Amino acid sequence: MILAVSPDVADIVVPGVLVRRGVTVLAHDPRLDAPLAAAAAALREATGLEEATMATRAMYKRCGIDPTRTRPSSEALLRRVRKGDPLPRVNGLVDIINWCSAETQVSFGLYDLGKVQPPITLRLGRTGEGYDGIRKDRVNVEGRLTLADAVGPFGNPTSDSSRTMTTPETTDVLVVLFVPAVMPPAHGDRALAITRDRLAEYAGGV
Repeated sequence: MILAVSPDVADIVVPGVLVRRGVTVLAHDPRLDAPLAAAAAALREATGLEEATMATRAMYKRCGIDPTRTRPSSEALLRRVRKGDPLPRVNGLVDIINWCSAETQVSFGLYDLGKVQPPITLRLGRTGEGYDGIRKDRVNVEGRLTLADAVGPFGNPTSDSSRTMTTPETTDVLVVLFVPAVMPPAHGDRALAITRDRLAEYAGGV
């Protein structure tokens, strides 16, 4: 699996990529109940996340996007939790990724690898490009960071496509971390490490 980064975004984002095969996706994983509740409680009291949040916001601004109107998924998760809501529950796999994203303030993309058709490129969306979002109407990616395969765009740091979404039938997954280029490399490395460890513990596979 090769993800190519277009030269026009190479100084904006340095993606992290994980591929995990043979995962088990539970509609609801009770093993996550306690750690997710603890994570939400810790996030309500956490300090020191602002630098990572601002780095992701700066990544959006570099593409001409107002991050207050179109929020990064990582920031939207953190705001939700700090309003008193729990981390959202979708399925075991999505729940793990949301947990990692909220804690690291890095936006993630999660995709069913079997529904992606290589080659994959991270680039700016072209004129008129978009896709049907997950539980959303059409997502416009013109001029925005987007992942595209042989079929077309399928993901960005705010909202992914229904075409490549994971379900309980998913067995192989592609995880992309949209790490801002201005973020210290150690932060991106840590985000990758905790994601890899949590996927191994709760989703299995290799």
